[in-house]
Amino acid sequence: MDEKWLKKLVQNCLRQYGRDIEAFPLTDSEWADLYQNIMLENETHPEMNVYEIVHDVVYEYMTK
Repeated sequence: MDEKWLKKLVQNCLRQYGRDIEAFPLTDSEWADLYQNIMLENETHPEMNVYEIVHDVVYEYMTK
């Protein structure tokens, strides 16, 4: 999976949940955690769509 594409997808999802990416960009450690969680979910649930996985991981991140 292309990391650059995935990062753009995560940023778009964060915007949908109301996070201002320009004012509060993801730190490198936040991105690393999100990327790791997305890749783990993708391996664990290969039947799931990548968009679903990203939304699930970002939702969990935003509600922590």
